[in-house]
Amino acid sequence: MSRTIAVIGGTGAEGAGLALRWMRAGERVVIGSRDAQRAKDFAAQLAAKLRSAIAPAGMENSEAVAAADVVVLTVPFSAHASTLKKIKPAFRPGTVVIDATVPLAAGVGGAATRTVGVWQGSVAQQALEMLPKEVALAATFHHISAETLAGDHPVDCDAIICSDSEPARTVASELAEKIPGVRAVNGGRLENARIVEQMTALLIAINQKYKVRNIGLRLTGLPLPPPRI
Repeated sequence: MSRTIAVIGGTGAEGAGLALRWMRAGERVVIGSRDAQRAKDFAAQLAAKLRSAIAPAGMENSEAVAAADVVVLTVPFSAHASTLKKIKPAFRPGTVVIDATVPLAAGVGGAATRTVGVWQGSVAQQALEMLPKEVALAATFHHISAETLAGDHPVDCDAIICSDSEPARTVASELAEKIPGVRAVNGGRLENARIVEQMTALLIAINQKYKVRNIGLRLTGLPLPPPRI
């Protein structure tokens, strides 16, 4: 399938890690940033690092959204609402949005091991309220660390996907399983994203306790195919 994936927040660690993994899988990627030149420079750095035949493009966020079939949000929680307000007019009907944002208290000056309350219930539900009605939304990738994504080894983590849209869930599952080692798990309705988002703070706390940076989440006992390694 030929598609273009815009990673909004693509110059950050999480966004860059996802972009690299998808580039390795042959996907066409656009790096989005508030600053177009920064996006272009960063895209060139990724291309040089990967030596891929399909070089990523770098664009200002709204331009990246307008060029994409799939938009992945990897922005800090503090920038989530303002970013969506700015890029909302750029979405094309039928675009699939994947939101990986977590409401960590660190985004507003608190501890990374805590989350802040979101009026709508979760960041994903906040995004649904702010997005055009013609797009479909899924929430996932909250538990895959940037440090793990930055390498080239298989990722020992499941991607729990919450969505009220089956087409969005399908696309999110396909992209999750483009990353070696990752298994897509159906997490039910979008409202369940509130639970999934909260678990990220727990994983960060465990990382700190054991002085590591790459703890993931793997669910056992599921009748699903083993992850692709």
